Amino acid sequence: MPDTLTITDNRTGKLYEIPITDGAIRATDLRQIKVTKEDQGLGTYDPAFMNTASCRSRITYIDGDKGILEYRGYPIEQLAEQSTYLETAYLIIFGQLPTEGQLREWTKQITLHTMLHENIKKLMEGFQYDAHPMSVFLSTVGAFSTFYADAKKIFDEESRKKQIHRLIAKVPTIAAYAYRHSIGRPYNYPDNDLSFTGNFLNMLFRMTELKYQVSPVLERALDVLFILHADHEQNCSTNAMRGIGSSHVDPYSAMAGAAAALFGPLHGGANEAVLRMLAEIGTVQNVPGFIKRVKAGEGRLMGFGHRVYKSYDPRAKIIKQTADQVFEVTGKNPLLDIALELERIALEDEYFVTRRLYPNVDFYSGLIYQAMGFPVTMFPVLFAIPRTSGWIAQWEEMLLDPEQKIARPRQVYIGATRRDYIPLSKRT
Repeated sequence: MPDTLTITDNRTGKLYEIPITDGAIRATDLRQIKVTKEDQGLGTYDPAFMNTASCRSRITYIDGDKGILEYRGYPIEQLAEQSTYLETAYLIIFGQLPTEGQLREWTKQITLHTMLHENIKKLMEGFQYDAHPMSVFLSTVGAFSTFYADAKKIFDEESRKKQIHRLIAKVPTIAAYAYRHSIGRPYNYPDNDLSFTGNFLNMLFRMTELKYQVSPVLERALDVLFILHADHEQNCSTNAMRGIGSSHVDPYSAMAGAAAALFGPLHGGANEAVLRMLAEIGTVQNVPGFIKRVKAGEGRLMGFGHRVYKSYDPRAKIIKQTADQVFEVTGKNPLLDIALELERIALEDEYFVTRRLYPNVDFYSGLIYQAMGFPVTMFPVLFAIPRTSGWIAQWEEMLLDPEQKIARPRQVYIGATRRDYIPLSKRT
């Protein structure tokens, strides 16, 4: 016997049997619950999608209570320890870990697509020198749709594959160019001899040397950070990617919208807020006083708590280990001691423990990026580079899902009832 939910409509006294599948009911099944035949049927009101699933997905699994994050069934801890970003991106997009031959071909295709059209460079040069790198990034990604007309053939598998190669390959180049533009330095072309993250560091930081010498520690740290940020289920920017993509627009336009969603301080800008908080605290001695003010409602503890995780964010544990390795190369970030003391007190304080406020991925990532030489304006861009693989995978899954239609949520109208137009001369 299938699982069902029995609903009694106390307005009419009628009983309804609603099927339960995978722990959810279909919202459209509620539309049969009516008071009159003219009634539109019962709807659900769920601001910010607090308890509404918009899709069925095979990509990322999260158990927030247990602190579990898996890509295609693989634990994030194993991927961060043993995989690379490009291999993880392949897994997220195609559903399986690649064979040696598949990984070799995938890496080759990404490497061959890292160059930007020279007109793209001219476009980026047109931005003000102080334009925010994320604004430059999302504008440039959107402009790709004018360069690659074949991207509109979204139901052509070969065309989709080509856009996937282009996006994964070119976003680090866009990011590096945006950074170089912001500091007035010439662009560095990609170096095909380097790894994905090694090449990114080369485009960012190479000066006059003929060959950029990549630090293996920083190269691996960036790879780990990219793995941790590759996808995170139906967050704000992923929802934007799916929602925009549901109109069957090209992937570049959809991704520009996703990147714009990521730009917000409640999403991709959260690690910058952590650094600002640590800087405002100033010293380890000031931490108890800051904690006291937070508990009194006079401030916010940034980098703690998460919409999904109600225990320690598994990504935060990995990042904390990565931070130690990075600081051995770069020197310790002066804000680290403040962060460690803040974490220690918060994890022992009943106020935060009972509210299940634990460090999230943003708490340490900003410290690492700052130690590596990135300005805070680059933080959301550094988030967008790896999240590209997740956005693409989610977009393609949405596109090929026969149940999906153009996104069009209902509303609960609470405005004025019908009224007649009043001529301007008669209005008071």
